[in-house]
Amino acid sequence: MEHNHKRTPFWRSRFGLGWLVLAGVAGWFLWEEHRAHLLGVLPYLVFLACPLMHVFMHGGHHHGGGHHQHGDDRDERKAP
Repeated sequence: MEHNHKRTPFWRSRFGLGWLVLAGVAGWFLWEEHRAHLLGVLPYLVFLACPLMHVFMHGGHHHGGGHHQHGDDRDERKAP
């Protein structure tokens, strides 16, 4: 005899939905009360994003000069 007991995901249970509603209400009041503080920080976040983007987006650069292929190019430099 097989029993197919499907568990309800947490966020679809009564408890999970209650937490979602509570988090939504808390988020709304935090936004209403602290909007000026949060929006006042935005210009600084732009300046902070610049070095972070530089570090993470230039990860593939090796900063060793030109673009060299390793391997057969050493044999091509020799004069015949």
